[in-house]
Amino acid sequence: MKRYRIAAIPGDGIGQEVIAAGIEVLQALAKRAGGFEMAFDHFDWGSEHYKRTGAMMPADGRERIKGHDAIFFGAVGSPDVPDHVSLWGLRLAICQPFDQYANVRPTRLLPGIRGPLRDVGPADLDWVIVRENSEGEYAGVGGRVHRGLPQEVATDVSIMTRAGVARIMRFAFALARSRPRKTLTVVTKSNAQRYAMVMWDEIAAEVAAEFPDVAWDKMLVDAMTMRMTMRPASLDTIVASNLHADILSDLAAALAGSLGIAPTANLNPERRFPSMFEPIHGSAFDIAGKGIANPIGTFWTATLMLEHLGERPAAERLMRAIERVTADPALHTPDLGGRATTGQVTAAAVAALAGDNR
Repeated sequence: MKRYRIAAIPGDGIGQEVIAAGIEVLQALAKRAGGFEMAFDHFDWGSEHYKRTGAMMPADGRERIKGHDAIFFGAVGSPDVPDHVSLWGLRLAICQPFDQYANVRPTRLLPGIRGPLRDVGPADLDWVIVRENSEGEYAGVGGRVHRGLPQEVATDVSIMTRAGVARIMRFAFALARSRPRKTLTVVTKSNAQRYAMVMWDEIAAEVAAEFPDVAWDKMLVDAMTMRMTMRPASLDTIVASNLHADILSDLAAALAGSLGIAPTANLNPERRFPSMFEPIHGSAFDIAGKGIANPIGTFWTATLMLEHLGERPAAERLMRAIERVTADPALHTPDLGGRATTGQVTAAAVAALAGDNR
């Protein structure tokens, strides 16, 4: 029997609640599916750790998790810790050294959930956004000088490398090829950013020649927001830079009904390091501790983790359970306009897994 070791990092806010729910569902799934076990090692890193120790995670934190098969991550961010401290101290401190350069965010209308777009059904909104996750606008290059003086200067420099752009383009084209429509939209801003984004466009065209069976087009990021809302059925697989995809994927989740249902995989495709899986909703301190956080995004994230581990039948079984739960309006949490609790949704997912005889 296969046994997977998973590093569980609930982090901050509702991350604590949804990761606990996700572990409960994954353990029920492993018992129901058979053939594998999942052992979770828990790490209490995050803003509370920072307030105790001055660091979001221990100095040897990455060393302690690099031997795990995957990382199950909740959220990061606290009202009393600067956001750049929490983000760079934990999430990015894992993503970048572990070279998790492919951030994958699927989006679709789940059964029972209505998005804000009129006359848009499941066949019209079924996307995967691929986000370059290691460089670009979040490369971390920059600084501040002359602090507090009239001549103070601050810079954040976007860094794009040929190697970094080429590998994310190849990943995105290969993913597009694996999907039924075999289409890819490359998001850019090369009309205004005339160096790095022009190189981005050129490399996209070069890589496209390696995938003659994939139809592709190019879209400026500002026009892309309009296309996502006005012509969602024209899109399938999307690739964008670190910042652009960060913004567009939140829009995508909102168009699908809620940030609470959206998953993320931070992949190191070569598997030299563990990949990390997280819902995209953030720590949501306004609802933390109330028991109403939507765990669906975490459950969907768990399916991405299972697929990465090679447990596709189990991932499909969990996705069926998710769809059975969302199809019932009585099991919608407040972000979806319902009154269900995190515990009720989790119990329903476990029951759906138990009742799946496929």
